[in-house]
Amino acid sequence: MKFFKKSLGQNFLIDKNIIKKIINLVKINNKNIIEIGPGKGALTDEILKKNPKMLKIIEKDTKLAKDLELKYSQNKNVRVLNEDILKFKIETILDKNYTIFGNLPYNISSQILIKILKLKKLPSKVEDVIFMFQKELGEKIACKYPSKSYGRLSIFTYYKLDIINKFLVSLNCFFPRPKVTSMIIHFKPKKSLYYNIADLKNLEKVTNILFSNKRKMINKSIKKLLNKNQIAKLLDLKLDLRPNQIKPEMYYKITEIYEKS
Repeated sequence: MKFFKKSLGQNFLIDKNIIKKIINLVKINNKNIIEIGPGKGALTDEILKKNPKMLKIIEKDTKLAKDLELKYSQNKNVRVLNEDILKFKIETILDKNYTIFGNLPYNISSQILIKILKLKKLPSKVEDVIFMFQKELGEKIACKYPSKSYGRLSIFTYYKLDIINKFLVSLNCFFPRPKVTSMIIHFKPKKSLYYNIADLKNLEKVTNILFSNKRKMINKSIKKLLNKNQIAKLLDLKLDLRPNQIKPEMYYKITEIYEKS
């Protein structure tokens, strides 16, 4: 296996035990599946053994995409898309009840997660999301308040997703061998949302502004978002707190008020 591109962050998962552990997280038989970044198709092969209803593969690397098309040309239930996931409109291939797998390139994994989070009909279209991250990033995503790793990514993630399961994957399970340990996270979209945020870009903006000075109290930065009357509505918010001392729910409330202004 000599063909890989460092520029695309390609690290191919080769450990069959880990592959089976990933696939056994969810039911695949007669289900619709999307796989992001299949590489040589190691995970893909095992998915197909479980007889999915439909498998749609998104691969940016043109040569790998052509190889996969040839490899699965006899299987009518496989569709290979030679697309950049960050530019591709994933809504166009989502019908309903999809499970999304992804051994994600480390350099764009958080962007891919946010792209999935921004899907407007996430609960109705997607049942499960199973992604591979760099361990350090995975901890930032999966941590709960309060935590040393708590920040923008966990706030953003927990608005729409519950974390069902997670486990570490050794760097020895890949070729080429990465320099860091990985983490698999199994997400489940929330069927109902307690807070009503119209556009997640606004939650991005709120967290970006408030976390721009992590070590400072929020009393100045929140005034960039809300006026005095709006701030007064947030009865539980103490302005002498730092960004990582504020619960996720408060960020959702701030975003709701910001959207109404």
